[in-house]
Amino acid sequence: MLATATTSTHCPYCALQCGMNLRPAEGGGVDVVERTDFPVNRGALCGKGRTAPAVLSSRVRLTGPLIRRHATGGLEPATWEEALRAVADGLRRTRAAHGPDGVGVFGGGGLTNEKAYTLGKFARLVLGTSQIDYNGRFCMSSAAAAHTRAFGLDRGLPFPLEDLPRTGCVILVGSNLAETMPPALRYLTELRENGGRLVVVDPRRTRTAEQADLHLAPRPGTDLALALGLLHLVVAEGRVDEEFVESRTTGWAGARAAAMSHWPALVERITGVPVPQLREAVAMFCDAPSGMVLTARGPEQQSKGTDTVGAWINLCLATGRAGRPLSGYGCLTGQGNGQGGREHGQKADQLPGYRKLDDPAARAHVAGVWGVDPDTLPGPGRSAYELLDALGRDVRALLLMGSNPVVSAPRAAHVEERLRSLDFLAVADVVLSETAALADVVLPVTQWAEETGTTTSLEGRVLLRRRAISPPEGVRSDLEVLHGLAGLLGWEKGFPTDPEEVFDELRRASAGGIADYAGISYRRIIEEDGVFWPCPDPGHPGTPRLFLDRFATPDGRARFVPVTHRASAEETDEEYPVVLTTGRVVSQYQSGAQTRRVEELNAAAPGPFVELHPRLAERVGVAEGDPVAVVSRRGRAVAPARITTAIRPDTVFMPFHWPGEGRANTLTNPALDPTSKMPEFKVCAVRLEAAGG
Repeated sequence: MLATATTSTHCPYCALQCGMNLRPAEGGGVDVVERTDFPVNRGALCGKGRTAPAVLSSRVRLTGPLIRRHATGGLEPATWEEALRAVADGLRRTRAAHGPDGVGVFGGGGLTNEKAYTLGKFARLVLGTSQIDYNGRFCMSSAAAAHTRAFGLDRGLPFPLEDLPRTGCVILVGSNLAETMPPALRYLTELRENGGRLVVVDPRRTRTAEQADLHLAPRPGTDLALALGLLHLVVAEGRVDEEFVESRTTGWAGARAAAMSHWPALVERITGVPVPQLREAVAMFCDAPSGMVLTARGPEQQSKGTDTVGAWINLCLATGRAGRPLSGYGCLTGQGNGQGGREHGQKADQLPGYRKLDDPAARAHVAGVWGVDPDTLPGPGRSAYELLDALGRDVRALLLMGSNPVVSAPRAAHVEERLRSLDFLAVADVVLSETAALADVVLPVTQWAEETGTTTSLEGRVLLRRRAISPPEGVRSDLEVLHGLAGLLGWEKGFPTDPEEVFDELRRASAGGIADYAGISYRRIIEEDGVFWPCPDPGHPGTPRLFLDRFATPDGRARFVPVTHRASAEETDEEYPVVLTTGRVVSQYQSGAQTRRVEELNAAAPGPFVELHPRLAERVGVAEGDPVAVVSRRGRAVAPARITTAIRPDTVFMPFHWPGEGRANTLTNPALDPTSKMPEFKVCAVRLEAAGG
């Protein structure tokens, strides 16, 4: 059905959740037009946002359910009644044979708050399983763990983006903002125009690093040593904010002692960053009247990611750059609803409102909202990679929504094998992703412009995406899917299909929790351009800036946590002498399941590549554009060489958006951070081989 009026909404991609307007297009569908009144992007959009309506086309997306027919072995069209019954039967049959935990649920950081909440409720009530997690575990879980450990609360940014240009210095660690969130680059440009300084930490000289006053290029996997070395210099040069440390923190003595064992010359040997650059970074950060440290996947996607982020937080605390205006530590969340997606129940250890699943009071509150006995709720389950690794063994059936782990998971060939080994796999998605292609049943679901629902941006701002167009006739919403499955499995009530009704229940379930949405309503979101949580009651203004009076710990003080550098899970050696790191390019997004279906984006970024330094290319014997094989202990990937001096000679980079021969995650290491359970995507040992012929 055609759109009939202009609709104000938000981009379906990254956690900026840029504002946009959708208006009816000639010939059907919608066009994206500027929405200059939304404060985050002020009308600016990247290519992905501008071309987002292309994925609404029936030419590229699923328009009806599919079932794998045993006679042919292929996926063939089915009715919704047949498809839902097949899913319900598959889940019921597996549960009867292997118990509730024989069934797993895997969600996504792109699901709206309403979907994430309902998916968690469905897993724990209808299926009774503890085996639920989501791909947001691969996004910012290390930052979340460190944030909670230090401050008692995890929100990507404890301040709005509008504060960035007004601070004195920003240290940006492991983020290529110019390509991952292009509209946000203006904040760094305005920072420098206002006289602020920018330090970028990245092993590659990216488009973002080119904007910096100082670029530090550490060896991948050594960000923890770098942060400790900077803190050592802060202490040695007498730059500690003693009054702040004394009045607003605990644990400084231990953190100080740990930092002092990382003297500058040692840190230079570990990281490759020269001592003069370390001193320059400290001077820039400490001489400014205020400052921020922002991290992204670079330091977080490591087997020591929680401690690495903790070290950067310690630097903020020691210098008094936290809990004060225009200062603090923040994480640049990646996925569109990576923040809200983990707050409301699709994470293995959490209940709605960011409550802990093993907290009796939390269980009692949520069970009360759901009308069940708290003792019937299962306990914490496996984290995302652990769940995927258990498929076909302990977990025999899987319901998957909004994720494509065949491309996005570490050690992806192994994950693909585990998915193939399942007794039953059902996938709900917009497109026939590489993971959906393996399913027994595929359920086509609505997407951003065809449904209403809330997301929570990297600022902690709860936003409303609004329906602008009707979906194709054969497509249903995820809420309708869960409602239908719940009914077939014996739950006639408790799973509404109206998103606002779900959100109102979510508000009650989150009330009193860390992520308290009780005072937020659809109406308020529309009237106020979003509402920042926590917002405990309708009269509360929301909380754009956290921690200005106290931190969210029992005593109101931030906690220093002593951390020490340690090696990556897999260091280089004679057989695998080069470090591989991975990331995104501007014209593709995550596993590429949607953006790879957009002609304009494919023209700009048609396929994978291996970025390497000229000296390394000469040793391997490859020229620009030659096929080069990258080999790790887990597999082999082949892609064209892209030769540049913008990367360290001991490092290669591959984007992770593509399946097949160039799949970067065939190579990556699933070694997990012990606290966050984040896999070590950002560093593994590889060797390179010319693959010509």
